[in-house]
Amino acid sequence: MLVVMTTTNPEGALLELGFTDTEAKLFCELTRIGPATGYRLSKAVSKAAANTYQALESLSQKGAVLVDDTDGKTWRAVPADELIAALQSGFQQRSETALAALKTLQAPQAEARLYALKTPQQVLARARAMIASAQSVLLFDLFPEPFAALEDDLLRAVARGVSVAGQIYAPAHTELDVVLAPGSPAQIDAWPGLQVTIIPDAREHMVALLSRDAERCLHGVWSDSPYLACVQHSGLAAELVLGAQTSGRPLKFKPALFASRPPGLDELLGPPSGD
Repeated sequence: MLVVMTTTNPEGALLELGFTDTEAKLFCELTRIGPATGYRLSKAVSKAAANTYQALESLSQKGAVLVDDTDGKTWRAVPADELIAALQSGFQQRSETALAALKTLQAPQAEARLYALKTPQQVLARARAMIASAQSVLLFDLFPEPFAALEDDLLRAVARGVSVAGQIYAPAHTELDVVLAPGSPAQIDAWPGLQVTIIPDAREHMVALLSRDAERCLHGVWSDSPYLACVQHSGLAAELVLGAQTSGRPLKFKPALFASRPPGLDELLGPPSGD
């Protein structure tokens, strides 16, 4: 599985979850010392009392702290697993609401432009969306780590009836139609990162290079241009055919552009004569 490393510092982890600096400090302090008053907490984290109480109220709304009002306000942090469960539940609800709202927007026509991809998360999210959108034919070229991260998504595409084939760079026990790149160990050693190439239906394509530790996107582009996707499809298909011939392991379908006739080719040229 391709994992993108993030901070292991408790306060830093909370900042990544959307907590403010003061909220993160207060939650961690409450976890360390146990129940405490706002006054004691403001001294412990060196924050003004007004800012401390404001942050504690915000934490209460997030479900991160409990408050005892019986004899002045005393605050207590909820257990970490309870906090994360509450945050996940809230995020899921907000995500579903946002998705329903966003789906009411009308998507524009393809712009046939190249767009930069900046992060590994963006690369993997775009790759999964492209795989999920494939209707007919999908080609890929993946180094071992990205292949392991995307294999299940590719298998789901096959289960939907999509013809999927790709080039990999290390032997793998997989049900996917794959070709092991000739000289792959040397290519892995020589190439400056982890290669990710996805081409669904020759309608769009993505080419990206992640750092070897998968923490950075060194180069990455995505385009919705059928022309560029057809060119990429044609080139990768030729590599797959050659690799299959060299290995003596035939592919399950003919991936060549005109043989597989992906939808992007029809968008570029018009439907085949007689249709």
